[in-house]
Amino acid sequence: MNFWVYVLYSNKADRLYIGMTSNLEARMLSHNVLGKKGFTVRYRPWDLIYSETFDSKVAALERERQLKSGAGRAWIRSNYIDNL
Repeated sequence: MNFWVYVLYSNKADRLYIGMTSNLEARMLSHNVLGKKGFTVRYRPWDLIYSETFDSKVAALERERQLKSGAGRAWIRSNYIDNL
C-alpha cells in the first residue's frame, strides 16, 4: 500500500492544506465535493499543487510533519505558490 502526502492550495483564500492519505483521488473528491464540514469546505475549490508517495505510513507522517512546520510552509510557498 502506498501513502500520499499532498499539498492543496485555495487561490480564493490564499490558504494551504497539507495532508496524508492512502487514496489521493478519493481524498481530493472529499475536499472539493463530498465533504460537508471542516476546514477545507470553507475554502473550496482546492488545487493539488504538490504530492509525494511513500511505501510506509510512518515515513509519510514524518514528511507531513516536516511540511506543516514553518520552514516547510515557507518552502511550499517559495517553490509552488509564488510561481502561480
